[in-house]
Amino acid sequence: MDNSRPSSPDALPQDLWSSILDSVSSTRSIPTKQVLVLGEPSSGKSALVSALLQKPPADADKEEERSDFALGYDWADVRDDADEDTLARLSVYTIPSSAPSYTSLLPHFVPPRTCLPHTVVLIILDWTKPWTFVEELETWLQWVENWTKGDGARELEITREENRERHLPLGPGTFTHNAAGVPIIVACTKADLIDENNDVIGAGTSGMGGMVKGKGGEWEERTDGVMQVLRTVCLKYGAGLFYTTPLPDTLQVLRQYALHLLFMPPASSPGFSSGTEAPAPVRNPFPFQQKPNTLDRDRIVVPAGWDSWGKIGVLRDGFDAKLWGEAWERDLEPMEGETEPGAKRLYSSLVPDQGAKVGPPPLPPVNNPTPEQAFLAKNYDENSKKPDRDPRGAFRNPNETVATGIVGPMGSISFALPNVERALTEMEGVAGGGGSTLGTNGGGDAAARKLTTRPAARMQTSTLAVPMAQSTSRSPAPSPTLTASPSTPGGPTQHEVLQNFFQSLLSSNKERSATTTSASATRTTSPKANGNTNGADEGT
Repeated sequence: MDNSRPSSPDALPQDLWSSILDSVSSTRSIPTKQVLVLGEPSSGKSALVSALLQKPPADADKEEERSDFALGYDWADVRDDADEDTLARLSVYTIPSSAPSYTSLLPHFVPPRTCLPHTVVLIILDWTKPWTFVEELETWLQWVENWTKGDGARELEITREENRERHLPLGPGTFTHNAAGVPIIVACTKADLIDENNDVIGAGTSGMGGMVKGKGGEWEERTDGVMQVLRTVCLKYGAGLFYTTPLPDTLQVLRQYALHLLFMPPASSPGFSSGTEAPAPVRNPFPFQQKPNTLDRDRIVVPAGWDSWGKIGVLRDGFDAKLWGEAWERDLEPMEGETEPGAKRLYSSLVPDQGAKVGPPPLPPVNNPTPEQAFLAKNYDENSKKPDRDPRGAFRNPNETVATGIVGPMGSISFALPNVERALTEMEGVAGGGGSTLGTNGGGDAAARKLTTRPAARMQTSTLAVPMAQSTSRSPAPSPTLTASPSTPGGPTQHEVLQNFFQSLLSSNKERSATTTSASATRTTSPKANGNTNGADEGT
């Protein structure tokens, strides 16, 4: 008996816990499924999304919940029938418009290379606008074709081929398009309005152009014709056709069919040898057991792979499915010089366009701004007459008359400012007592007391009067004073009065400087005569 055993066990992985966690996460990971909801605004997308996710619909009275986003997103876990295990996580992406600014966002979030085998496209058509069915179908189906092409990588081409193998052509006109084999569902919402209780249907309700129901077969012929056109187009793309209403049972049938397509097992690989057993088929956890229905116009159910040209023609005699298929091709690939009508043109004769012709909003008129100087010149005369254009008017006595001059409104209060009064006080103190300049206090104090005790009315005058006489060099020049004088015709303007006033101030300063210089020179020459000079000045 060999009791020998290996000297050393097999080497363990360097990162044991990471490998264990990776294996557990791979075995217990939840797959992801996507539904792309494509539809124009107000077509009923929110009701279908709520049914797919089994969430209560948004309250129509709450405006904040009715807002459309550039790209809507919501999700929910899909559980089995026993509600025990989570089978997948269902993500729903909603595009609110076929405008390129909206559709260009989706490939960034749902790349076809990784999401194509797990995605269902749901195209929404609104029965209140049936004249738009063919045009919207062409727009959305062409977008699906471009989205599935992706970047043209080899890996994506293999995915497209494997995905298409799950859908085999069944007859003429069947699955001629949709090269990637992506599951497509065309859902016509608000089908309950097709046979509403009104006798006459106008563009405001179901939009069938005012046709009378129940009189002859015109109403049923046109609605059946619309259904035949939709079934022909869906047959070319391998798509299913469903009519829905707000009733929960029609929405539940649509949800069951969408889950059936999402969990459809991949096609088995051919080429098994005789000695090799084929793997057991994978069971779809969501079998679709609803029978097709093409008679009840408010709950049509046409699953993919069931319909054919023969079944479409049985619904109403006189419909040529081949003709409509060729017309559809002419719209997708128009040829120069083609005279045969396309599908959109044929459909417009069946369902006249009853929509409001609302074009793009008009551009605002070109605004040529007025040049700045022209604007100021235009408003100068008007603004100059306004009494409140001077902010100082808020502090002016309302009983006081204001004279408007070149430099602005001038009243008596304009010269009663503290700065002006202080300047005049200093000026009169210098001019009234020469002794203060020469070092004595008698003349200056007397002038200050004289200025302090003078009446206030002297400072509040309406105009300026500046004496034009000039003083001699031996005696200081008298101070310019403010005296009241009525304005006389032909007299000096207020601008000239102000100019003369400030010019006299400059002249007085120059004369005082000259007198001070002369007095200093005299004191230096005759120091003994200092007292006499002071006495003379005081006498003067």
